[in-house]
Amino acid sequence: MLVSATEMLKKAKAGHYAVGQFNINNLEWTKSILLTAQELNSPVILGVSEGAGKYMGGYHAVVGMVNGLLQDLNITVPVALHLDHGSFEGCYKCIEAGFSSIMFDGSHYAIDENVAKTTELVKAAHDKGLSIEAEVGSIGGEEDGVVGMGECADPNECKAIADLGIDFLAAGIGNIHGKYPENWKGLSFETLDAVQQKTGDMPLVLHGGTGIPADMIKKAISLGVAKINVNTECQLAFAAATRKYVEEGKDLQGKGFDPRKLLAPGAEAIKATVKDKMELFGSVGQA
Repeated sequence: MLVSATEMLKKAKAGHYAVGQFNINNLEWTKSILLTAQELNSPVILGVSEGAGKYMGGYHAVVGMVNGLLQDLNITVPVALHLDHGSFEGCYKCIEAGFSSIMFDGSHYAIDENVAKTTELVKAAHDKGLSIEAEVGSIGGEEDGVVGMGECADPNECKAIADLGIDFLAAGIGNIHGKYPENWKGLSFETLDAVQQKTGDMPLVLHGGTGIPADMIKKAISLGVAKINVNTECQLAFAAATRKYVEEGKDLQGKGFDPRKLLAPGAEAIKATVKDKMELFGSVGQA
């Protein structure tokens, strides 16, 4: 059964480890992540972007797939299904569809509008027993070949959003979605420490977990990060394993590839990636 992410992240912050959020894009990804979490006895968060939700057929389809896998694979570790970087409208759709957690990304709004929309969504989510994440300071990334370095959040704005009753907070500290450029200056631990001082026991979230050095990951956890998002690393691992399978010409019998065999190496690559991250984050055995 799906659970909200609130309790698992409170436990993670108190225990000085982080729960991994691994974004899902299809059945193979979801199955691999759940099986790995069960094997390692680790709580896990399945992230769904609005684009991925549309690709998989819609939010109801995603909820049905995940709930079916939880039952048929006998998954007993805590699992949250979380909307990643959701719009105001997308959050309401996921609440209705049966997600157990949402993220409202209001970072592109003026702070007053971000506060107003977040306040409304906190009530809507909590009325249904969902957890809710909000963001302050946009996360950098690559768009049309232009790489943004990632903003550092204003700690006072973080406190203003945290005080609205959200369950966990994503604060920009120089982190970036996708690959990090060679001239990346690293995470701003000064900002992270200031945010934690303002927000107290609230679990903090680190987006863009791919490519951040292990020592920075561990330091971020020590400063209050209890949830780390990973997507690009799984994408790269899945693509490389699938490409290798195709290039080697395996299972080509005049009829093309058996999709179950074609996607199996990628699924195994995701398992290995998720295992490495769970070990790094310290969530193994914490379910």
